[in-house]
Amino acid sequence: MDNPNFECIRHDIINPIYLEVDQIYNLACPASPVHYQVNPIKTIKTSVMGAINTLGLAKRVKARILQASTSEVYGDPEIHPQTEDYWGRVNPIGIRSCYDEGKRAAECLMMDYHRQNGVDVKIARIFNTYGPRMAVRDGRVVSNFIVQALKGEEITVYGDGSQTRSFCYVEDLVEGLIRMMNSPNGFTGPVNLGTPQEFTIMELAKTLIRMTASSSRIVFKPLPQDDPVQRRPDIALARERLGWEPRVALADGLEKTIDYFRKVV
Repeated sequence: MDNPNFECIRHDIINPIYLEVDQIYNLACPASPVHYQVNPIKTIKTSVMGAINTLGLAKRVKARILQASTSEVYGDPEIHPQTEDYWGRVNPIGIRSCYDEGKRAAECLMMDYHRQNGVDVKIARIFNTYGPRMAVRDGRVVSNFIVQALKGEEITVYGDGSQTRSFCYVEDLVEGLIRMMNSPNGFTGPVNLGTPQEFTIMELAKTLIRMTASSSRIVFKPLPQDDPVQRRPDIALARERLGWEPRVALADGLEKTIDYFRKVV
């Protein structure tokens, strides 16, 4: 905050914004189901109207814009691992669709502005990311399990815990986003950014209980509607075009994340 080259502006991206910039990272939107389902209309507005407003800005000032898309565009996938040419299997009327379809619409807008107006766009599809400075009540699985383990509370597993996710440490993701933003002209993506190793939710729960030396026990609750069974990125394109792949092992990233939560829980 003390950096003289940094300026923080509080602004709702649903409304137009007027700036003079060279690059725009559009990361606006809550990503946790707990948060984005509180106000689903505001969530889809953030994705769709936010994309329109940031694209309008990029068009006016001739800036390059990166859209933070998501693995959720693949829905509950029939293709595994997921490649960028897979169109996905998303329920357009489910409780998660405000986020999933909002991000899909934002990708559509990015490509339409690129084709029709020549806007320089980049699309990154982000898979599950975790790390220090996540909110205590973020609502996603890594922070949920760590907080519950540190407090000695029951670890809540939805379904039978056999569903899989790929967990990418935040520093790796940021490096991928920066590389995508500064990739050669004409490479719009989309490109998957995530860890190509998958873990079951039960494996994650047991790992975190062990790492925190917690006395917590695991309890099971019904799987939420449209919760994907499998999720793992194919990152061949990121390796080829960005020279990028994750470097931080899950155990090392979880250790740093646990250390952070010990200070704030």
